[in-house]
Amino acid sequence: MHTTSLLICDDSNLARKQLLRALPAGWPVAVTQVETGGAALERIRQGGIDVLILDLTMPGMDGYQVLAALRREQLTCKAIVVSADVQDEAVRRVLELGALAFIRKPAEPLHLYQTLASLGLLNEQTALATRADGETIDFRDALREVVNIAMGRAAALLARVLGVFIQLPIPNVNLLEVSELHMALADAARGDRLTAVCQGYIGGGIAGEALLLFHDSEVADMARLLRRQDHHEIEMLLDLSSLLISACLSGIADQIDVAFSQGHPQVLGQHAPIEELIRLNRLRWKRTLAVEISYSLEGHDIHFDLLLLFTEDSLDLLSRKLAYLMN
Repeated sequence: MHTTSLLICDDSNLARKQLLRALPAGWPVAVTQVETGGAALERIRQGGIDVLILDLTMPGMDGYQVLAALRREQLTCKAIVVSADVQDEAVRRVLELGALAFIRKPAEPLHLYQTLASLGLLNEQTALATRADGETIDFRDALREVVNIAMGRAAALLARVLGVFIQLPIPNVNLLEVSELHMALADAARGDRLTAVCQGYIGGGIAGEALLLFHDSEVADMARLLRRQDHHEIEMLLDLSSLLISACLSGIADQIDVAFSQGHPQVLGQHAPIEELIRLNRLRWKRTLAVEISYSLEGHDIHFDLLLLFTEDSLDLLSRKLAYLMN
């Protein structure tokens, strides 16, 4: 029986582990794993790769660029995209670039099995049973991948509301003192004045605040996209914040099996320099687990930053919730 040569390309250890677990146990396959698009391309150029399972959002060369290079260089392998970016436009683009299938993260074993079977990669004797993998994953990588999946779902919702393609980043995960948080926020501000919307959340002993930063110079453009010029801009920002924060928290909650209750979104500062926002909130932030997501809207000079600030008290329980994903 032919052994399939499979290349998995994803910068997340957790994502690669979840993929390995989802592969049919009886499938005769030799797996190679790489973390970057550039490394994947180099390996495919060497020959012998039958199937590529490819992430989209990666540092350096992303999945779109890998697919474009495969087409340009006429390199032959069957490409399957497995991504958290589930925007309709993302799916359309990867299929147009030559990918044979798109699977949303985390890959469900049945969906992956059906996809592999539809591409003629499994025989009739290959069972659905999945395989085990013993690699351990650290907390930060696990949380980054969980947030990556959640932000992809949130972006798909936002893309439908705004009618644009959302360019997704790799989320940053850091444990920060208040002085370090100040620097992170100052960097997000890029010298601009901000309006910041804050919404508290709690569930299963995990609590924190979501902070959405809007650059004042971009608010009018956002209002035009939403066709909301006749409404007060703060009302618009509160609505948008509630949609984006709720979708992102819901995506996290689904994966770690909690239910978050959310407070009402509040405006922390309108047209305020970042130093004023920090001064007003210095006492309640203290030390925090900060997850930063910077969204950009393709074709528009619009960027906004979402920070999920988990309380220090939440870290132990959050670690336990992530443990079943990591081990």
